Amino acid sequence: MSVTRFLKQRAVRIQAPGTYTLPNWYDPEGRLRTFACRTTRVSPFRMLLDVPVVGKVGDRLTSYFREFGKFDGHISDTVHGGILLELDMTRAERARLADMLVWLEKKHKDPTIRDARKAARYVPTSPHSALTLADGSVVPCFVINASMSGAAVSAAIQPSVGTPLAVGSCVGRVVRRFSEGFAVKFAEVMPSLGDLERRVITPPVRPRYLTPVQELHARPERAEDYGLV
Repeated sequence: MSVTRFLKQRAVRIQAPGTYTLPNWYDPEGRLRTFACRTTRVSPFRMLLDVPVVGKVGDRLTSYFREFGKFDGHISDTVHGGILLELDMTRAERARLADMLVWLEKKHKDPTIRDARKAARYVPTSPHSALTLADGSVVPCFVINASMSGAAVSAAIQPSVGTPLAVGSCVGRVVRRFSEGFAVKFAEVMPSLGDLERRVITPPVRPRYLTPVQELHARPERAEDYGLV
């Protein structure tokens, strides 16, 4: 399915942080790289994800979300900084996911819960930004979360601890590496959340949707089949 068509279907708008692995992306020890990601729209059949490394249509991947669990699937379409993941699930698994989505949608409509989570985590509204390295090169990145003094980032590169760089326009150094990315400590503390959002996030130019794949000829299962209407 294409992203354009998915955006016209019934789905739950929810920002849930997670991780994923892509084929043929390995770390220096020969293990599959783990990247951070975040859902934007989810249905019992597919989910649209913001990601630091897009991959290719047809790539199979494994993802994990604390709020949903583990999912296997394949990429059916891509956009700038995002992928549409077709979920490989049984009918019973889809039914359970549909029930969970209905519950999560009600939960996330509570403004008190939503604001409390955002303030605690400092999760940017848009996770896409850019790293500027000491040699002037620029690398797209995904900001997992941020604070007044630093940020957790996921990207195609894994700079060593001590590497100087800038996240957006915030200059700092890499202070820690973890499975899906690395942590950067800023050279100066941001005076406010507004300054943090403005300086850390460098919005990319999002082109029109790219590389739509052909739709399945057979009638797919619908959200209505699982009560997600």
